[in-house]
Amino acid sequence: MQNNEKLFALDIGTRSVVGIILEKKEESYHVADLLAIEHTERAMLDGQIHDVLAVSKIITEIKNKLEIKHGPLEKVSVAAAGRALKTERASYEMNIERKPLITKEDILHMELTAVQQAQSSVAEKNERDKSQFYYCVGYSVLYYSLDEQEMGSLIDQQGLMAKVEIIATFLPKVVVESLIAALHRANLEMQALTLEPIAAINVLIPPSMRRLNVALVDIGAGTSDIAITDSGTVIAYGMVPVAGDEITEALSDAYLLDFPLAEKAKRELSQNDHISISDILGFTTELHKEEVIKEIEPALDKLADTICREILSLNNHKSPKAVMLVGGGSQTPALQLKIAEMLNLPSNRVAIRGIDAITHLTFEKSFHLGPELVTPIGIAITAEKSPVQYKTVYINEQPVRLFEVNKLTVGDCILASGIKMNQLYGKPGNAMIVTINNQKITIPGSHGEGPTILRNEIPCSLEDTVEDGESLTVYRGKDGEQAIVQIKDLIDTEPDKKITINNKSYTIHSKIICNSKAVSVDHQIEDKDVIEYRAGTTTTIQEVLETLHLTQLIDEAQPFQILINGKETILPAFSGRIVKNGLSCRLNQLFEHNDEIILEKRKTPTVQELAERKQILMYQVLPVYFNDKKITLTKQLAQIRRKGQILQMQDLLYSGDDIRIEQKPFDGFLFQDLFAVVNINMPENGGGSFQLLRNGERATFLTPIKKEDKLSIIWPVKTGSSPSMNK
Repeated sequence: MQNNEKLFALDIGTRSVVGIILEKKEESYHVADLLAIEHTERAMLDGQIHDVLAVSKIITEIKNKLEIKHGPLEKVSVAAAGRALKTERASYEMNIERKPLITKEDILHMELTAVQQAQSSVAEKNERDKSQFYYCVGYSVLYYSLDEQEMGSLIDQQGLMAKVEIIATFLPKVVVESLIAALHRANLEMQALTLEPIAAINVLIPPSMRRLNVALVDIGAGTSDIAITDSGTVIAYGMVPVAGDEITEALSDAYLLDFPLAEKAKRELSQNDHISISDILGFTTELHKEEVIKEIEPALDKLADTICREILSLNNHKSPKAVMLVGGGSQTPALQLKIAEMLNLPSNRVAIRGIDAITHLTFEKSFHLGPELVTPIGIAITAEKSPVQYKTVYINEQPVRLFEVNKLTVGDCILASGIKMNQLYGKPGNAMIVTINNQKITIPGSHGEGPTILRNEIPCSLEDTVEDGESLTVYRGKDGEQAIVQIKDLIDTEPDKKITINNKSYTIHSKIICNSKAVSVDHQIEDKDVIEYRAGTTTTIQEVLETLHLTQLIDEAQPFQILINGKETILPAFSGRIVKNGLSCRLNQLFEHNDEIILEKRKTPTVQELAERKQILMYQVLPVYFNDKKITLTKQLAQIRRKGQILQMQDLLYSGDDIRIEQKPFDGFLFQDLFAVVNINMPENGGGSFQLLRNGERATFLTPIKKEDKLSIIWPVKTGSSPSMNK
């Protein structure tokens, strides 16, 4: 490209179309001109052109006006709207039992199968009958798991079930086709194509920063586009159908403003502390910024909440490290702080970014450098640096057109061709079903082999890159075979088993019967075989104890269970316990050769221990002072009966007991409760009525008393005598 060559780019949005002329000067760019024209009718919806004629008319108007200053414009760079992207999660499970170590090719097969499931799901949700109507523009693995345990990598792992969950992004082909149609009507050729979120990210978040988990939110008029970066790439795209218009409508409703005047007021709010508005009745009002924000706060909360929920959903339900806001709607008052608050981020981790944040960029001084210009400038720069291209690849001699965002791989080509990944792998060999000790067991055959893929007649893998015009030949993998299994492959081959119970050793003898005949452990199993394998007719710990006549230990190992107010209750703290090789287990658990088993006896708790375990408050006590002497008042709050008899705290409870717990209401302590502890006699020299005192103040028998209160009874005495009290 020659120096100072002009780049023409268009940002076709929901409300307006922005045209920009960018001059490239070596490694820097200069914004030479820009022009924005709003739609006069609803020609765009959710990033897709719904009225090609109306959009092409505005494109033609922008083109003609810019040509007056900059000469003929024949080619233009455009972007597919981020809101047109469809993001879908999907997962795929694969049985890997008896399979060799998992390879990278196996993992790619699982990932691409999950992507195809996501592709079908997107097509179904958007009322399409063929997933080929969508380009896959990228996918990221959310996690791998092995036997339901999350793993960092599955390579060289072994287990029963491997699983991968992915998030994939798709672009409807109709979006690209409608863009091309609108440009052709304006006599323009598509020079390059990019995606709006990629355009904004490329100029604000360089590849070196994409290892950070950052959310970029482009808030337009009708929708807000979201892109998430992490681990060096863009991991997810999303869109919410709320944006700046939500706030404009709230202003319009609150202050009776025409929509254009409400839009003007919103823009002034982002720059001034006071604004002047004129409503539809002709009244002019001066308003303070804080007053307006309070009035439209419900709309602000809705916008911030909707954006934050989508960010968390795309980012695996966690807050990113930072959020960048671009687009005209990003200047909505107080929105920045609300997003930071809802994501639990410091206020300085959510920032509005304008084109002044783009490095190596200059512009005419007359331009307003707002965040709404980030995307159109990003489109021009990104489309020039890394345009999206179409490639044709031949799979089994059939041409396949691909939409390339990153380097295309063999796996991408197979996805685009519509060939199902599962159909490329050979079927597993026939399974055998045998019965061992009355339990049916399925023995799977060997796994089918993976496909053979040739690129230009040379073997290749799913992750190899392809170039335009290359040919791929795909051969389905071979089917698996029925397994060859001996009895010893399925059961414990020890002829005798030794077991230690409560530090005493015992020996259990074993035997194997297949189809009513005694066989050895080397006997080869056939489909539908019935096998009986017994360790001296015992298999579980309980059967071992019964065989060894240790049934008393079985009783002691049972749970401690009683009826409390008619409800069966098990108390693990008092129950017996079985420990096998240091770990708790149950009576029905199988035992193995050389197992060490300890059976701990069931406890016999007291009523007090039960009350403590069940957190039953039996008594309430209150320390007070009576005539300067400390005493303790006691009230019973609950009592426990067994067969109608009241139990004392030291009485023992047994498993199987039927008890009732009766709770008594507690209204606190009164002065009169004192007389349950002390005896009061009127002194011989006393006369007249007595006085009750609580902390030096008069009281009655019904006066509530509290902890550490000082109580006393005063008797009037005859002259020359002193008061007294008998306890």
